[in-house]
Amino acid sequence: MTTVENTPSSEVEPLVRGRTWEEMLPGTAFRTARRTVTEADLVQFITWGGFNEPLFYDASHAAAGGYTGRLIPGAMIYCIAEGLILQTNVLNGTGLAFMHMELTVKRPVYVGDTLHAIVRTTESRPSSKPGRGVVSAHVSVRNQHDAEVLTFTPVRLIRGADYQESS
Repeated sequence: MTTVENTPSSEVEPLVRGRTWEEMLPGTAFRTARRTVTEADLVQFITWGGFNEPLFYDASHAAAGGYTGRLIPGAMIYCIAEGLILQTNVLNGTGLAFMHMELTVKRPVYVGDTLHAIVRTTESRPSSKPGRGVVSAHVSVRNQHDAEVLTFTPVRLIRGADYQESS
């Protein structure tokens, strides 16, 4: 480690560096940490996002539809999973753009469920510009019973080992 006194921050190595596209080999996988969804999370998300659908704020309406608890929107499940992925630092300083995805909601998630994600790289190739690559993945979001609740397939533009900053 470098001593910090009188050292410009540009000369101090970051403790965490995300993976380059070359390091994201097809077939490799990792699991995120877990996170329990709270009532406060739900209220904040539906208020912030304007999700004024009775399924998310009226427990009796949701129960009449056959649901057994406070239902979490699929968009919120996706956001939680993306947050868990980013917290691993896999894209820290290497992610350049989110390009595309497909998303499927598999089963309901309720307040009190604990979620995690398993991320498997499905493709990694150079992009048309040097120093960058396109990485595709399959993300399986699972609850505390290891039941798959949502899947999505992000395609991202990722820095390469030889990435050069634009001048």
